[in-house]
Amino acid sequence: MKDKIKLSEGLEISRIITGLWQIADMERDGKTLDPDATAEFMEPYVIAGFTTFDMADHYGSSEIITGTFKNTNPLGNKVQLFTKWVPEPGEITLKDVRTANQTALDRMQQTSIDLMQFHAWNYPDPSWLDGLFHLKQLQEEGLIKHIGVTNFDAAHLRIACASGIPIVSNQICHSLLDQRAATEMTAVCMEYNVKLLAFGTLAGGFLTDKWLHKKEPSEKELTTWSQMKYKRFIDAAGGWNNYQNLLSAVKKVADKHDVSLANIATRYILENPNVASVIVGARLGERNHIEDNKKMLAISLSSEDINTIKEAQKKLLPIPGNCGDEYRNPPFLTASGDLSHHLDKIPKPFKITAPNTTREQIFSGTEWESFAGYCRAVKEGNRIYISGTTATHGAHMIGGADAAAQAHFVIDKIEAVLQTFETTLESVVRTRIFVHNINDWEPVARAHGERFKGINPANTLVEAKLVGDGYLVEIEAEAFIQN
Repeated sequence: MKDKIKLSEGLEISRIITGLWQIADMERDGKTLDPDATAEFMEPYVIAGFTTFDMADHYGSSEIITGTFKNTNPLGNKVQLFTKWVPEPGEITLKDVRTANQTALDRMQQTSIDLMQFHAWNYPDPSWLDGLFHLKQLQEEGLIKHIGVTNFDAAHLRIACASGIPIVSNQICHSLLDQRAATEMTAVCMEYNVKLLAFGTLAGGFLTDKWLHKKEPSEKELTTWSQMKYKRFIDAAGGWNNYQNLLSAVKKVADKHDVSLANIATRYILENPNVASVIVGARLGERNHIEDNKKMLAISLSSEDINTIKEAQKKLLPIPGNCGDEYRNPPFLTASGDLSHHLDKIPKPFKITAPNTTREQIFSGTEWESFAGYCRAVKEGNRIYISGTTATHGAHMIGGADAAAQAHFVIDKIEAVLQTFETTLESVVRTRIFVHNINDWEPVARAHGERFKGINPANTLVEAKLVGDGYLVEIEAEAFIQN
């Protein structure tokens, strides 16, 4: 296998990206690594051909360390520096995006970022789209070379791409334990030419020889954030016995190729044609996996090898939800088991007005509401009535010509109303769907099916000529809140 791949025009990257999230773990006792001394440990990776490094605004001083290498080492011109911006949930202004981007540029001592990857916490609040539209503007100004996202699910990757955001990559968790990337995400990646950057391929070290035939550790025996996190993935996938069965199958394949279990676990993820690269973590200055990574790229898995692993995977339970849901919905598969070490709170998407003592209203601010004299939603007692809703956000029509993207965004707006009224989509008892062209009924119905799976409200779908050019779908909803 080649050690490089073209991610986008003008951006060739390593098939194995060196991830530096463990810098934060190395610095969590309050110490700060020396950037000059630590940067020297990047050189062996670059010499070996592993020239792409992945950081984030919250990975300790990782951006400073990599920027130091790029600006002081003779091999610095060979590296690609990827970073992430993970803003607090809520309103995102152009000023916010400029400030965050400039902070990254200053820390890395660069004039343009090779790949800026954006994370969104709360999809019902459309501020995440504002963030992406603003990043696109900075790209047009030359401050960002390429835009990626991280931990996006299939529906919202579709919304962003269909709305004209030039996304080249989605960085997500993907491993032998976690096959969510091989479901709905596949169609979106192929349709919009987005590649996946897979992290968690070794599940915090659990998919290595170290844990084969070992007893299940207690919570106190988990010593790193990664172990705390990925033990939750093991539990969600059916528990320790199913996990050990998987390790045994992978070990069988590894022994056949005379490589490590970790080699096979990582190499298998590159069998997904939508995966451009896998991200393998490094603790700079403590240990590296350079020689092991070289072995991994040299492996050629046979159909028999792949079937051996797939048979073991059949005993696993699917990880719940879609890609990235571990950061948005229970069960939270994070180190703490919730979002307490990530967020203080998630603000409500809308403000509530009360025209009288029994009624509450929400206005989303679209021109249609003021023009036609109605509100987005009314709450009267335990009932919530949500107006016919289109894929409108400010001056933007969201979703372009993709009916499924428009439908998902409309359901986001409905969910935003419910979230503001402190309830969820599970409260919905009735939906009515209007499609502009009956030929779009199936992608719209499938989007509705994905979002209301297990809720199953009463529903009607009809063809109707919608007001406004380009709108493909309109949905209204009714909800009932149980006492």
